[in-house]
Amino acid sequence: MGEKSTATGEEKSSFSSQMHLEFPGNTGELGRVRSVLREFLAEISAGTHTEPIVLAVDEACTNIIRHALGGESQPVRMECDYSSKNLRIVLRDYGMPCDPSLIKGRDLENVRPGGLGVHIIQSVFDYVEYVPQSDGTRLTLQKIL
Repeated sequence: MGEKSTATGEEKSSFSSQMHLEFPGNTGELGRVRSVLREFLAEISAGTHTEPIVLAVDEACTNIIRHALGGESQPVRMECDYSSKNLRIVLRDYGMPCDPSLIKGRDLENVRPGGLGVHIIQSVFDYVEYVPQSDGTRLTLQKIL
């Protein structure tokens, strides 16, 4: 499971918490990722934001597994940090680096299953940044709670 470190203050605004999880990049691990993330979000009292955040992170992980890792079970790292009402989640993969200019959701007028992950991620988080690395991509997701 993830490693957690927590420091609490007297007021929620001074509460901070961190969680780190490394997992094999295959879809069979996503249930555990969702579970660990839900525990972290409960710890920081994310309330009604919990399920949309879990869904968006699940979509991001699925995209990493499908597009960056191409079926190879390479490690993916998730780091969560909460401080001063700011939630920051960083997903780091070691697959094919992405080209951020090519990351687009499909046309919402085209009604069919699938292809909504990018839309979900962008609608849930206040800030989304894809940064290609020499060996993979770092995706930063931020939300003010």
